[in-house]
Amino acid sequence: MNVLPIPYLRVLLMIWMCIPFALQAQQPPLPEDKEPLKLFVECNCERTYIRQEIKFVSHVRDQALANVQLFIYDVANGSGGRTYLLDFKGTRDYEGITGNLSYETTPNMTSDEVRQGLVKSIKAGLLRYIAESDLADRIEYTIDNEGAEEMQDIDFDDPWNNWIFEVYGEAELDKESSRQEFEYELGFESDRVTEKWRIRADLEMNQARSEFIQNEDTFTSERIRYSAQGSVVRSLSDHWSAGIFGGARHNTFTNIAFSSFVAPAVEYNIFPYNEVLRREIVFAYRIGYFYNDYIDTTIFEKENEGVFNHSLDIQLRYRQPWGNVFTRLRGSTFLEDFARNRIELFGRLSIRIFKGLAVTFSGNFEVIRDQINLPAGDASIEDVLLQQKQIATDFELGFRVGLSYTFGSAFNNIINNRL
Repeated sequence: MNVLPIPYLRVLLMIWMCIPFALQAQQPPLPEDKEPLKLFVECNCERTYIRQEIKFVSHVRDQALANVQLFIYDVANGSGGRTYLLDFKGTRDYEGITGNLSYETTPNMTSDEVRQGLVKSIKAGLLRYIAESDLADRIEYTIDNEGAEEMQDIDFDDPWNNWIFEVYGEAELDKESSRQEFEYELGFESDRVTEKWRIRADLEMNQARSEFIQNEDTFTSERIRYSAQGSVVRSLSDHWSAGIFGGARHNTFTNIAFSSFVAPAVEYNIFPYNEVLRREIVFAYRIGYFYNDYIDTTIFEKENEGVFNHSLDIQLRYRQPWGNVFTRLRGSTFLEDFARNRIELFGRLSIRIFKGLAVTFSGNFEVIRDQINLPAGDASIEDVLLQQKQIATDFELGFRVGLSYTFGSAFNNIINNRL
């Protein structure tokens, strides 16, 4: 029997001991386990539908519990639909993974089509997080090529040249033993929006009639309103716009037999217009002329008159993860008499305090010193109670506050709408 010398045995032993380490070094390092996806969604949309259709993540109702936060901002677009901006932000294990997607709708889409398209966009935005999660090895990609050849032959020329038209009508009847009301409204709207231009024209007709019977006496109120107005606005840059506005109206409630106006305007937005979904601070100045022909002689003994006036409008809007802010301040005066003026302030603030606690404040305040259209003489009790004529006032004030708190299970994704 041949026996290997001791030196050879030592070499073979060292090689045998190194084999496991060499094999271990050749294997790629295993990825660290990441926590499952927990999604928080803040939007003006159907959250229940989103939870129902996206079941591969845990939906949480508290922003602090989520590792993927989705904020959806929406604004009306030029087609008459809405544009949705989806803002994704990862936290904790998904820190640094962010993304933005946009989703556009048209006025011809049903609410079901809108929400289906929004869910598809949400799923597309979640792909980056899924690829980094424990679901990465379960992803399957499919591309539907059905109709691809036809899609290549689509003619994208718009026969309507970006014009959108809408015709609408509404009628309402309420009747009781001692009261009946009938009101109808008809209207037509047209809108053309491009990157440089926005052209609008609106027509509206409204009539309301009310009858009240008290002790065999019948009180009747009738209000009629017609109006037509239009505007042409040109974008000058990412911050500046200019336009001209005009219109005419008839309104029995405000003692207007016929009124017309024309007013050029200029607007400046501190932020670029492409950030309007998130934030905007806008200054708009308008100067113009209006002519009023009154139904009844006014308290200033005028049957008709023409007035030059101007106004400054300031709007601030922020849409942020912590909440939303909207404020509008508008001041207007007559050029011939600065004592004839009006100041309007409106504000709305919604704040997410912590977890499920949210508070909303809103209010409006108006200082009114420009009611030159009021008819002379005292208003009758019928005019006041039936709101048949506008009544003099120095101010209007309103304030609202709301508080909501949601608590309980933050991980329940079950959808059950039975009874």
